[in-house]
Amino acid sequence: LLEMGADLTIENERLSGGERIGDVRVRHSALKGVVVPPERAPAMIDEYPILAIAAAFAAGPTVMEGLEELRVKESDRLAAVARGLEANGIGCVEGEASLVVDGRKAGARIGGGTVATHLDHRIAMSFLVLGLAADAAVSVDDTAMIATSFPSFRGLMEGLGAVFAEV
Repeated sequence: LLEMGADLTIENERLSGGERIGDVRVRHSALKGVVVPPERAPAMIDEYPILAIAAAFAAGPTVMEGLEELRVKESDRLAAVARGLEANGIGCVEGEASLVVDGRKAGARIGGGTVATHLDHRIAMSFLVLGLAADAAVSVDDTAMIATSFPSFRGLMEGLGAVFAEV
């Protein structure tokens, strides 16, 4: 995100379970597309769904490579992300182990689609985040699995202005 031009800071850095964690403070900023090389994939494999959402709002394409592991997560996350982006008016090209997200085109509307989560909490959360910035509502087919991995997600999203409605 920093390479994309995101205005963010990490506060309260600490270790948890052997991993560095912290509180991320984000401010609105213009993002630009980047190339994420395959050697980064192992360290950030679970972050690619939300990175694809950020890439949807970037100027220019974002190329993510080395994503073969996404095919064997809780779902085929690579395919699920690509179909979710397409359902919401975001151009992308899915490769065997890559994803290219076109970025937002001038005047293009984002949102209005329904995303099949395949019971994958990261797919559900990522596309609900898309809904916060989209021009039209974004629907996901299930949210129940989110409570297992991130029980406070809904409350945090509502605090940011998200509106949840059962359909």
